[in-house]
Amino acid sequence: MTVRVHPFVDHQPAMVHPAGEQSREMEGVGSTDRSRQSMEFTTAESFLHEGLLQSFELTKYILKTNVYPREPTPLKELREVTARHPGKLMSTAPDSGQLIGMLLKLINAKKTIEIGVYTGYSLLLTALSIPHDAMIIAIDPNKETYEIGLPIIQKAGVEHKINFIESQALPVLDILLQNLSTKYPDNEGSFDFAFVDADKENYLNYYERLLKLVKVGGLIIFDNTLWGGTVAQPEEAVSEDRKESRRSIIEFNNSVSIDQRIEIALAPSGDGLTICRRIR
Repeated sequence: MTVRVHPFVDHQPAMVHPAGEQSREMEGVGSTDRSRQSMEFTTAESFLHEGLLQSFELTKYILKTNVYPREPTPLKELREVTARHPGKLMSTAPDSGQLIGMLLKLINAKKTIEIGVYTGYSLLLTALSIPHDAMIIAIDPNKETYEIGLPIIQKAGVEHKINFIESQALPVLDILLQNLSTKYPDNEGSFDFAFVDADKENYLNYYERLLKLVKVGGLIIFDNTLWGGTVAQPEEAVSEDRKESRRSIIEFNNSVSIDQRIEIALAPSGDGLTICRRIR
């Protein structure tokens, strides 16, 4: 899930609407101007916020000059389909996806895991970025949302790389660690890459299991680790529906920041991407 807010205005706490969107006046920009800026977005951009940047215009500049011109057609199509879904804010941000795609190619990933699929934007991105004979174990308890993007995945010719498992993630990860999978035996230390965009309360549980499954030199990436900028806000300024996940994210961030088993970089892309490289 990617939720974007403007963190630079500290005189007014973010207000969270039922749909998960955040409403906040930008510094020096009135509500009329902001409404005009919002209306300039296309349908496929309607779920975007100004993110961790200072303005909608700067976010749009990055997307329109660097991301959208290079976005493969299937990803654009899936992004547009997702933008019409009520849960559209759960989708991976396109700029974050561009970074993930580059990292996948840099490490030549062939065996990957994805926890939290939603409509499949990041899943399709991964499938397009890895070799023809590579594979992804994709885990999500909601098959219905995965099936929204499935026709586009099939049309792109990459469905053969995906093993979608309709389940909560922790039981599947435990089975993989116990080498009980006949399809994927000897899993410990064999995965090149993992991406997590799921329930924040289990981030540390996912992390410990993935650190065993991913090989030394492999990457684990966690989305939403700045949680709409709320990690830097006092708890009393955060809406009640975001506090529990915020506490989990802060605990996760604090834990991995001192873990000597990994190298770490927290990229302020989308809603924050924590990139972990296993070194021991």
